[in-house]
Amino acid sequence: MGCDGSILIDNGLETDERRAFGHQGVRGFDIIERAKAELEGVCPGTVSCSDIVAMAARDAVVLAKGPSYEVETGRRDGMVSNIRLADNMPDVSDNIQKLKAKFIEKGLSDKDLVILSAAHTIGTTACFFMNQRLYTFPPPSGGGTDPSINPMFLPELQSTCPKNGDVNVRLPIDRGSAETFDSQILQNIRSGFAVLQSDASLYQDEATKRIIDSYFGLLSPFFGPSFEADFASSMVKMGRIGVLTGSQGTIRRVCASFN
Repeated sequence: MGCDGSILIDNGLETDERRAFGHQGVRGFDIIERAKAELEGVCPGTVSCSDIVAMAARDAVVLAKGPSYEVETGRRDGMVSNIRLADNMPDVSDNIQKLKAKFIEKGLSDKDLVILSAAHTIGTTACFFMNQRLYTFPPPSGGGTDPSINPMFLPELQSTCPKNGDVNVRLPIDRGSAETFDSQILQNIRSGFAVLQSDASLYQDEATKRIIDSYFGLLSPFFGPSFEADFASSMVKMGRIGVLTGSQGTIRRVCASFN
């Protein structure tokens, strides 16, 4: 599985990759299709859906006041879209060891894990992905609430996502800064205000904890790492995973279906 536009395919089958559990709530397919239609009208068979997704991601970050970066292009679209291929995607319920293993398998470092998770600085999630963390968290918590949630934050989450409530209700992933690209998501993780379990787990491992803390040292604004520059670097790195080029793959005429 890589950057080949496989999630865009919609054959109306339960086996389509976009039907994967972790992909529920993914939006914007119509935006990609409109961009593809515009490009096909000007230069047919030239720009892949995979490249459109990569460039749209960059533009979304810029519109949210985040960094701009050069997107490498030349990807071709894949010929397979299968829900089973999404099994190795990071999941909101993954512990830190599993998250690190999944990233290492794709050639991504612990720093990439932290930085790419910080993309949650913009966007929303659904109560569907929160219920286990709020009400049936696995032992040793005793099957109740994730103990890593700040007690001051818990009532807010449970009010938005009450037990047996509407699982489709959506909430910002970055509390207090949902529409602006910034490092607030990392500060929230440090303070126990992470919305997603997978984000909270980043502060439960010494290596990823040190990486998060490195952006908030006393001299960080002047001599520390740049969150924006590191994000751009990790996005480019991720955009090289499983890329099809040359005679591999194809360039779809419509992003939701194979040629």
